[in-house]
Amino acid sequence: MPTHYSIEGYLQNLSAAVSYPFETWRDAIGLILVTLGTYVLLILSAMPTYALQMLGDGLHWFTYVLVALTETVYRSDGWTGLAIIVLYASLSGVAVVNAVGQLRVGGLSSLTDLSGIFPGLVASGCASCGAGLLGFLGFAGGVAVLPYDGSLLRVGGLVLLLFFLGRTGHPERCAFPTEAPE
Repeated sequence: MPTHYSIEGYLQNLSAAVSYPFETWRDAIGLILVTLGTYVLLILSAMPTYALQMLGDGLHWFTYVLVALTETVYRSDGWTGLAIIVLYASLSGVAVVNAVGQLRVGGLSSLTDLSGIFPGLVASGCASCGAGLLGFLGFAGGVAVLPYDGSLLRVGGLVLLLFFLGRTGHPERCAFPTEAPE
């Protein structure tokens, strides 16, 4: 008999994936570090030339640049734009901690399941132009001509991350429902 997948099952997997990093202190600290690192990277990618020039003058400008670019994101995109960046950084932290947990449990053979996270990480949403990490790769101009200033790309990155997390579920448990033969 075929296995049936439901929205309820997907939401349970998503809930298990999001709660996994909070099961141990080590994973919670990893979540915080990856989330903060992703937030900083996304904020700095809002204006990469400005960030590189200021930080090239010295790392003592780091907090100034971070605060100034966070304010720029808020002023250009409002709370929605800032919330998308925070949500993306948080989901990236969850995805990375889950990927490391899956790697610990499944070994190198589990790396094939991690391919779903890569498009979401690359096509994330940055603050002002929607280019995200693509701006660092030289594709900012192409992304800037997208409709809605690249907002669809930002939302697409979030959807890919949510899909990845809901598909994999808890890294230490099987995400696919099994049925006993009748």
